[in-house]
Formats: sequence, structure tokens, C-alpha cells
Amino acid sequence: MEVTLYDGTGHPVAYIADDQEHSIYLWSGHAVAYLNGEHVYGWNGQHLGWFADGVVYDVRGQRVGSIAAKCPYSVYSAPSKYSKYSKYSKYSRYSPYSRPGFSSGYSSQSLEDFLKGGAVGNV
Repeated sequence: MEVTLYDGTGHPVAYIADDQEHSIYLWSGHAVAYLNGEHVYGWNGQHLGWFADGVVYDVRGQRVGSIAAKCPYSVYSAPSKYSKYSKYSKYSRYSPYSRPGFSSGYSSQSLEDFLKGGAVGNV
């Protein structure tokens, strides 16, 4: 089952696909990141942050997004999904950052920009 990820204001930004890699796609159909356990990695190999208890955290431990049940605002309905683009080959993963204490506050970086930080190619 695919899971929608919302930004801090309840807007749908991306979704986690129901595939073996737990790929994270933007609504445009581009695969930009994936889950490895609780770690969020970009296709470019960068460790972007964590996905813990339904919340996406950046490397500083600040929230950047969440599933609907963890969003602090009522969520907007998700738009229709575009066709998925072919995935690039994954780059080798960099070592993950040490896990910080997680904050309940939101980062100034948007969820979309956070995820695009892991993209390969033009997104």
C-alpha cells in the first residue's frame, strides 16, 4: 500500500511506493529517495535523514514531513499521480549521520526541497 507524505501544512508532496526498495516519489513521478530501515537515502547516495514513527526528519532532527496521522494540520486530498518515470541506478550509500534527538518543530526546508536533495538528474 502506498503511503502519502505531507509537508508541515498538510499538503501532499510525495509518496512511498509499495515496492521492495520503498522508493519515495514526488507527485511528478520522479523517484528521488528511498528507505533503508529508518534511514532516508537519496538516489544519489546521500543520507538525507530518518523516517521514524510516521515522521520524516532531516539530519538536524527537525521535522520536514509526515504521514497524515502525524501531521499537525488537517491534510489536503492527494492529487492524481503521474506515471512513474524510470528509476536511475542507485549510487553507493554514504555513511549515515549519527541520529540526533528528534524535534517536534519543523525545519525551514520544505519537504519537496529535502527530497530533491537526493535526486539524480533533472527533477
